[in-house]
Amino acid sequence: MDMCIIGGSRYFGRRLVELLLGDGHAVTVVNRGSVPAPPGAAHVIADRDEERALRAALGSRRFDVVIDQVCYTPLQAAVARRVFEGRTSRYLMTSTVEVYDPRSSSRIAERPPGSPVPETAVDPADWPVDPALPWTDPAFADAHYGEGKRQAEAVLSRAAFDFASVRCAHVLGGTDFTGRLAHYLDRTAAGTPIAVHPVNRPASFIHHHEIAEVLHWAATESFTGPLNAASTGELDVTDLCAAIEAAGTGTPHLTATDTPDPSPYAFDRYYAMDTHRATTLGFRFSETRTWLPEVIAEALKTPASEAV
Repeated sequence: MDMCIIGGSRYFGRRLVELLLGDGHAVTVVNRGSVPAPPGAAHVIADRDEERALRAALGSRRFDVVIDQVCYTPLQAAVARRVFEGRTSRYLMTSTVEVYDPRSSSRIAERPPGSPVPETAVDPADWPVDPALPWTDPAFADAHYGEGKRQAEAVLSRAAFDFASVRCAHVLGGTDFTGRLAHYLDRTAAGTPIAVHPVNRPASFIHHHEIAEVLHWAATESFTGPLNAASTGELDVTDLCAAIEAAGTGTPHLTATDTPDPSPYAFDRYYAMDTHRATTLGFRFSETRTWLPEVIAEALKTPASEAV
């Protein structure tokens, strides 16, 4: 099959490209050219925000599947919809657990602890889209990350091609450019306080290889609509810090605070995902606690200059 990956040059996107190439698929990576495509993949250099340039760079290419790793706003989704309608029959977008954050929209109800959120909690088919918001302002887009993803899903769900989104849990492992796990490792090693909520709720996580495997699997499936992707077993910030302490880095010093944004994986709302749909369709997730020690050990060996 002919696959097009928008993004796909770093983190789990690179692993996804490697998996697809290993299956014998033809893979074309579309990015702005700052990072080369993985060996074996064709490379199209274009800015996905520039519609004319993207059309020109793609030329007459058509694809069986497009996998969009870097769609963050409804404006980007609208460009992709216009460019790829007629070029593909299936479009797969990497989305996020952040679409379920109840603090980011009054339309989303907070889940009681022990009741993981299903895909139906945010239905892209009836989610409102507002392209007039300042989506081209990086600060606005960053502050409205979950809403940008929700509206992007909504735009693409109304396209002529089949559309599916994979809403991934918090990703751990590999060359994580977010620095979130490093936040805990660095503070534990230095003996400095780690800010948490007075009451911390669990969340869903997924290994960086596993989310690549989910996307690899989903690319050739026929389902449409949103799909939750998370390893089995929830973690809260105290579980994560206990695993860090078990790795021999020292004792994390957790300090309760009333600030709304403490350390990265301290959550004051229940943030776990229901993966029943994915397992019913045939994907089997790993257990979070089986790979967490390895992820921490790997992160401890990775120089700060490489974890970007």
